[in-house]
Amino acid sequence: MLFMGHAELTIDAKGRLAIPSKYRSQLRDGVRNEGSGSEEGPAPRWVAVPWPTGLIRLYPEATFERLASSTSESLTPGSDEAELEETLYGLAEHVEPDKAGRVVLPKAQVRMVGLPSEVVVVGVRNRLEVRDRATWAGEIERKFRSLPELVAKRESNQARER
Repeated sequence: MLFMGHAELTIDAKGRLAIPSKYRSQLRDGVRNEGSGSEEGPAPRWVAVPWPTGLIRLYPEATFERLASSTSESLTPGSDEAELEETLYGLAEHVEPDKAGRVVLPKAQVRMVGLPSEVVVVGVRNRLEVRDRATWAGEIERKFRSLPELVAKRESNQARER
């Protein structure tokens, strides 16, 4: 599943965010194609992860579980790994869409990252990111101009890893 594009939205007074229909239908299609859902079944759940750069990452539950299981597990993780797991999984929360496709963002996460009610939902490959709309609007031109540099950095890093 590849999420792209962005949509301007509002978090309502009850903390609900309407997942844009283009992402909801894409998620349902992806679940059906994996053979574990139906047209009439409940909407797939999301996992909300607050991120220190002022955003909340929303992963489809199946994607989050797949990524989580791709790392090695241990009964005795090192202190850095244990702290990372404690923080990441301790702050993550399941969010379940209602019939209108809205999710209630965890209040603690919204407060922690400082999200206002006016937000943008950005499709970022395997996840959605809920960001401050004004910040996104102020950074989008700079992000666009830095695209060639970001691609060059990525290619350089990939070459070093080979």
